[in-house]
Amino acid sequence: MDATIFGAWVATGLTLLIFSFLYKDNPLFKLAEHLYVGVSIGYTIVKTYDTVLVHLVVKPIVEQGEISLLIPVGIGMLMLTRYVPKAAWMSRYAFAFIVGMGAGLAIPRTISSFILKQVEDTIRPLLSLVGSDGVTFSMNLLNPASNLNAIIILLGVSSVLFYFFFSIEHTGVGKVVARTGILFLMISFGAAFGYTVMARMSLLIGRLTDLIEYSDASYGRPTIWLLMGIVGALFLLSRKGQEHPPDSH
Repeated sequence: MDATIFGAWVATGLTLLIFSFLYKDNPLFKLAEHLYVGVSIGYTIVKTYDTVLVHLVVKPIVEQGEISLLIPVGIGMLMLTRYVPKAAWMSRYAFAFIVGMGAGLAIPRTISSFILKQVEDTIRPLLSLVGSDGVTFSMNLLNPASNLNAIIILLGVSSVLFYFFFSIEHTGVGKVVARTGILFLMISFGAAFGYTVMARMSLLIGRLTDLIEYSDASYGRPTIWLLMGIVGALFLLSRKGQEHPPDSH
């Protein structure tokens, strides 16, 4: 059997096994789930061994003489002492170094991305001075740096911050500002949720496209044959469950 055809049958079978969960939780779905987790872990271990240990550690040390790489190797070996009760205390130094290094690298990037960038967009000028044209006002919503978008961002950030400012009672004008903040929050949450849903929908469309493609005779019609087989297997499992109901005690 050609490797492409074999891969089509495997991909179709695993996809249909995963989709069988839409009927109910069943052994076929658990089989595909366990295969997915096991293969993913095995692939990660092999790629990590090949990429990190062989190409980034062993070859540079042996072939290029980069002895300094023994330092991170030693730190990694200290982490393994966690599995030796009498030497487990040595792993604390490795974990402390990794946590400190990770925090030192992550904190500046987080501040730059989520704080300084937000402040930069919030304090953009509401009017622009363009050469001899004098003061201009751009209303192009498609341009993130337009003056109209700067006003919307300023209103959104200010109203959201006011909504979380509980030292002043949200009544009168304050209530209007707080409700505006809630509106901006709902728009933000909705956009984030919609982005997540569309990302999952793209994965679903990809799997359905493959199922349609693999129903062609050139692949041996695995979608049709495996679908009938899985439906038959689910039918037999349901009949078996009816004949031998689980003990309620």
